Amino acid sequence: MEKSSKIYIAGHRGLVGSAIVRTLTKQGFTNLLTRTSKELDLTNQASVTEFFAAEKPGYVFLAAAKVGGIMANKLYPADFIYHNLQIQNNVIQNAHKNNVKKLLFLGSSCIYPKLAPQPIKEEYLLTGPLETSNDAYALAKIAGIKMCQSYNTQYGTNYISVMPTNLYGENDNFNLETSHVLPALIRRFDEAKINNAPTITLWGSGTPMREFLYVDDLAEACVHLMQTYDNSNEIVNIGTGEDVTIKDLAETIKAVVGYDGSIEWDTTKPDGTPRKLLDVSKLHSLGFRHSINLEDGIQKTYQWYKENNPVQ
Repeated sequence: MEKSSKIYIAGHRGLVGSAIVRTLTKQGFTNLLTRTSKELDLTNQASVTEFFAAEKPGYVFLAAAKVGGIMANKLYPADFIYHNLQIQNNVIQNAHKNNVKKLLFLGSSCIYPKLAPQPIKEEYLLTGPLETSNDAYALAKIAGIKMCQSYNTQYGTNYISVMPTNLYGENDNFNLETSHVLPALIRRFDEAKINNAPTITLWGSGTPMREFLYVDDLAEACVHLMQTYDNSNEIVNIGTGEDVTIKDLAETIKAVVGYDGSIEWDTTKPDGTPRKLLDVSKLHSLGFRHSINLEDGIQKTYQWYKENNPVQ
């Protein structure tokens, strides 16, 4: 990508898209193309077709998606599979029709089998059953990966797919019904602190292990791969290669927020996948490593949350 290349960031207001915009801007890219969902409905084929024909972006970061935590995925599986398939189909097809030079598709680590060997290597995709609580979302993302690979095979396009681990950071979703675990815990502990609640009750046993990546590290990795990686039909995991128990995560967030009460665990609620750690040896071999550790990232995220008071 040249500094003046026209680069479309789909989903630029979301957690991932906004971080990609920050990173590109910081690196001196000056011709960034964005549209809000009100300005461009990516599930609408005619609108996306018109947009690409008019704007002719040279590069595309496909970060737009409908995302959510365990509860949202269980309640709204039809929404998750429909919206994500529509977005992917429309953007990837129109990138091809309008000769986009390169596209980066953002998948998710939930595409891997529920009981995949740990850490999870890229080649474990489609080797076992998915976690049922979010299989609709995962299947949509798998379809997006296969779509990119199919276009590469049939049309000689240069579309790459990356699989981020659990993300958090600036512009995260703190809605307790639809958020992922880390931002939800930040809000829960902050509200418990404000209300002087003596205890806080959290879902599950606290024993599952999760890997967390600060979103600006993901954005740096995406831009790095967009500039350097052309082995298009091999996906790339993006993560830290380190994980923690949900219980340890909760204790870290409790300390950062400064909540003095106690934590109780409701073991009648689901835990989800027992462990989900990505093998990031390929990413490291491609010249990228994360730079923000978990506690520092949580402090940055909590500071942003307090300063912006996002009502969602």
